[in-house]
Amino acid sequence: MATSLRKPAFNSCPSSSTETDDEGVRGTCEDASICKRFAVSIGYWDDPYIQHLVRLSKERKAPEINRGYFARVHGISQLTKAFLRKTECHCQIINLGAGMDTTFWILKDQDLLPSKYFEVDFPVIVTRKLHSIKFKPLLSKPILESHSEDTFQIDGHMLDSKRYAIIGADLRDLSDLEEKLKKCNMNTHQSPNLMKNTYVTHFHLSRLPTLLITECVLVYMTPEQSANLIKWAANSFGTAMFINYEQVNMDDRFGQIMIEHLRRRQCDLAGVETCKSLESQKERLLSNGWETASAVNMMELYSRLPRTEVSRIEALEFLDEMELLEQLMKHYCLCWATRGGSELGLEEITY
Repeated sequence: MATSLRKPAFNSCPSSSTETDDEGVRGTCEDASICKRFAVSIGYWDDPYIQHLVRLSKERKAPEINRGYFARVHGISQLTKAFLRKTECHCQIINLGAGMDTTFWILKDQDLLPSKYFEVDFPVIVTRKLHSIKFKPLLSKPILESHSEDTFQIDGHMLDSKRYAIIGADLRDLSDLEEKLKKCNMNTHQSPNLMKNTYVTHFHLSRLPTLLITECVLVYMTPEQSANLIKWAANSFGTAMFINYEQVNMDDRFGQIMIEHLRRRQCDLAGVETCKSLESQKERLLSNGWETASAVNMMELYSRLPRTEVSRIEALEFLDEMELLEQLMKHYCLCWATRGGSELGLEEITY
């Protein structure tokens, strides 16, 4: 059914994902969103949109947490923008497990929108985000501005417009995921004629280069489930890049404490065995259809941040235990892989 984004008509539907195990995973989305909102509120980075999606926590977050989120957001942003530059924005981005992410709006402000931006998450999370979009003009207006009509397709846990789509789906059900993405005009390796007028002619067979992003998503799936998702992504797009942010070095004592802490909150890291090392992270990508793979732990990434930015954020809060920051950051990593795209230089992208 089609409904106007200008009219406050929104029907919330119950989540189709009722497994108890998923409750804890959905809780991590809330936690991450609140941490990002707090870091933004004290000046770590600019994001005028997150306040319209996420409440501000009354509890102050620790400086090492805030710096960790800064490095995470900065790292993913840099790789994303490098992909957009290589493809001259004639591409599509699919954020899997997007939560309350605001990248679409920020990229629009920076005049860096891809041909289409897709978000996927649990239906119950998408329901919440759609509600905010419909009732907050700062969120709805940029979608309206990049669409040629006043109406948008809204069907259950989905919004589809010309440049932005948000879909409620379980990433473990690949046939349902693919069906919903195609319904929103995702361009795939198998169907090169979709969206053929939205990009320039020098891309082979009218296939849109595709960037896929997962942030702390794969670790909550079994190794088999995450491998299937990574393989599906490699097989579906002829020219593509995959960015993954999640845990690493989880075999040591600090890693075990992290696992136990999450388990007490009914949140099991089902895929933790793939997070043993940077090598195991890269191997998962290479063994499931990707041609190149790179990875850095977040402490290494933090050490490569522009010195002016580091000085600015370190002046925001006093951190008395640098060791704690180092320990925490060495247990998270940023990985990226490419497939095809040699004529675009995708394999040259690095942090």
